[in-house]
Amino acid sequence: MAERDKRVLLGHIAGAHGVKGEVRIRAHTETPESIGDYGPLQDEAGTRQITILSVRAAKEGAVARIQGIGTREAAEALKGTALYVERAALPGEIEEGSYYHADLIGIVALDADGAALGQVVSVQNFGAGDLLEVRPATGGKTVLVPFTQEIVPDIELDAGWMLMLAPEGLFEE
Repeated sequence: MAERDKRVLLGHIAGAHGVKGEVRIRAHTETPESIGDYGPLQDEAGTRQITILSVRAAKEGAVARIQGIGTREAAEALKGTALYVERAALPGEIEEGSYYHADLIGIVALDADGAALGQVVSVQNFGAGDLLEVRPATGGKTVLVPFTQEIVPDIELDAGWMLMLAPEGLFEE
């Protein structure tokens, strides 16, 4: 596994907040203000360490003060920065039936007969619940599948597969 694959995306800096160097963060954590709970974060390239000094919940995520950023201009320069953390910094034990999105990417979706439907390429959420973006085994455009217990009743992370009882016709062109 490449070193980059051992990191998990926790959020993105959305822009500056106020004039004293705070930033707005779109967090992908369960609670937005917990983005600062895992230690220093890194940018996508892994070349910049980002240390959150303080964080509070805000309307669309979190507002944070970052070490070394003291002006609106410096905060605005970080807009769009992806915030990653080492996978090892996250709790190993999570609630049964819960998964880190990063752990689902790359898993093969199998139908009830064990035939490959496709591979999970991302997990999306547009406000109404998680959707698995699956690249069909037969090729073509990706398919968005609701990530619910009814549709995905079994996941074997160690084996790299999930049972997917997709609605009829979803994977047909």
